[in-house]
Amino acid sequence: MKKNRVKQLLRSGKPALGSWVTIGHPDVAEVMANMGFDWLVFDNEHAPLSTETTQLLIQAMSSTETVPLVRVPWNDMVEIKRALDIGAYGVVIPWVNSKEEALYAVQACKYPPAGLRGVGPRRASRYGLDIKEYLQRANDEILVVVQIETQQAVDRIDEILSVEGMDAFFIGPYDLSASLGYLGQPDHPKALETFYRLLDAAKGTGVASGIHASNLQLAQDYVEKGFQFVALNDDIGLLTRGCREILDGVRMFRS
Repeated sequence: MKKNRVKQLLRSGKPALGSWVTIGHPDVAEVMANMGFDWLVFDNEHAPLSTETTQLLIQAMSSTETVPLVRVPWNDMVEIKRALDIGAYGVVIPWVNSKEEALYAVQACKYPPAGLRGVGPRRASRYGLDIKEYLQRANDEILVVVQIETQQAVDRIDEILSVEGMDAFFIGPYDLSASLGYLGQPDHPKALETFYRLLDAAKGTGVASGIHASNLQLAQDYVEKGFQFVALNDDIGLLTRGCREILDGVRMFRS
């Protein structure tokens, strides 16, 4: 098992920049990984990606240095172990609202005695060829990221951050702003105020702060303020943006 370079970046206080993958074709994962993102998250929560498809996407990027991660559909031990067993180097776990839920998430990612993960790292251990090494190193190398998406989680952020073994938290701007009363307004001043309050709460805890940025300027602002685990849009957003730029240019020379 290779060293998880995203964990190394976060531990050293440096930003780790990635993106979200929702399109279930290996070409998309391969192209994006070859572009040089630090990490890619394969979205099994909102996107129509099965475990089988996600494995194919991870395999497509295996020749690159980009670290494969999976957002599981729920804080569920079975979903988490399946994502890790197909070769993910970490998981993003949605809707974590309490210390107990954060602890459950961490335990689902760790082998005993640190956790409760079942032993069956199929592809992750090169189909058993590296089983001994994988079992020895997995607890240290797997990245555990919990999502903060509700007012309840905000109210309990200190107790959530106290859970040992959690590497980062990740703000879902749309869900969290909706929970705060600003549906569809992730840039509302009160929502942004909450995002930065969460960032301040994590300082000195050893837990990196993460957030999704829809554009480069916003990502730069987040990094400058101290966010480390930052998503730069997603495959759909990048595709539509590229198409929009080209079509805007076409309209200019047609007019």
